[in-house]
Amino acid sequence: MDGRFTRRQLIKGGLAAAAVPLLPAVASAAPRIDIPALPWPAANDIVANTTIPVFPDRGFPITGYGAKSDGKTDNTAAIAKAIDACAAAGGGHVIVPGGGSFLTGAIRLKSNVDLHLEKSAVLKFSGDAAKFPNVLTRYEGIECVNRSPMVYAYGERNIGLTGGGTLDAAATSSWNKGSDRAYLESLVAKGIAPEKRVVPGSGHTMRSTFVEPYRCENVLIQGVTLKNPMFWQLHPTLCRNVTVDGVSTDPSTARSNTDGCDPESCDHVVVANCTLGAHDDNIAIKAGRDADGRRVNIPCQNLVVVNCVMNGNWGAITCGSEQTGGIRNVYAYKLTVRGDTKFALYVKSNTLRGGFSENINLDSVSGTFARNFAYVTSTYNSQTGSYVPSFGPFTIAGCSSTKIAGKRFTNVTVNGRPI
Repeated sequence: MDGRFTRRQLIKGGLAAAAVPLLPAVASAAPRIDIPALPWPAANDIVANTTIPVFPDRGFPITGYGAKSDGKTDNTAAIAKAIDACAAAGGGHVIVPGGGSFLTGAIRLKSNVDLHLEKSAVLKFSGDAAKFPNVLTRYEGIECVNRSPMVYAYGERNIGLTGGGTLDAAATSSWNKGSDRAYLESLVAKGIAPEKRVVPGSGHTMRSTFVEPYRCENVLIQGVTLKNPMFWQLHPTLCRNVTVDGVSTDPSTARSNTDGCDPESCDHVVVANCTLGAHDDNIAIKAGRDADGRRVNIPCQNLVVVNCVMNGNWGAITCGSEQTGGIRNVYAYKLTVRGDTKFALYVKSNTLRGGFSENINLDSVSGTFARNFAYVTSTYNSQTGSYVPSFGPFTIAGCSSTKIAGKRFTNVTVNGRPI
């Protein structure tokens, strides 16, 4: 046994991890995810077969590596040392102690490492752009090199971001801005390789996401709160086995395009028991954009979203518009949508983007939807090309919606026409 267990084993057995004692602040049991039985056998299979990482019971407090909780000392190097030591020891929990505020630049996770924020711990991300080195990422579905997300991992296995603490990106507003996607599109058109599409220093700026595991396997994001995002908040990309449980994202309207969770070209993703705030889509499922999306050509598939409260101003469950690699097998159950949200299900593409959204299922979704319960469009942003997108089948059962007084409302709209 390699230390990895299926979710079914964890839920049924409550298995503990290694026998080495933890520091008192870190639980000794393996993660347990409270997920009800779902009305689709295929969705229950996704839940059962999405591997949750289990970490050795070893603690590495960042204060033991020089970190200070005064809110002004740069702790970037200290946190990196704690992560390195944890990884070198075979894994465990890098602990951010409660009761303090730790200033830091980008954090890069490594295999078998869980970054654990104790309750009342705060990670404050720096306004110094130099603390966020260049990394390979995807910007709105196009691969490029940009400044690192606040928390990043590349090609790692068994990683975690857990605990009851808060990650705050407010100070990054000084550098984390811009949306010059046209520049990236021009580089793609010239055939420039992704690793040479370097944004910083080019005279162009594009925002960095908040938490982004990239090409990782077995990812757990549990219990933490994200505040003051500048862009997409949770962005697992090209990953397999991703669990997001009990996480709170920020509904602040200070910035636009602050989606709650955007799985992109991932396989086996479970989002459960979360409070997802966003100034855009709550869950936005993506699979690459246009020519670069066709080059990568990896779908986003096998996703379960269950028992979440949502507060965003566009879609509760959105497919696209970056859906070039395709989206399939999405199951959303027991979602409560608050606020003035436009759509419960929003599916969008165009003939430049192409791709597909198929086998999308909603059950027991309720809220007040300002425009339609479900809205499907193949003419998004009026962009045209030769790649006709494919949609359906979709199933909706046991859902309810409240009409906003004085506003026209239909249940399902396809390309602007009620059906």
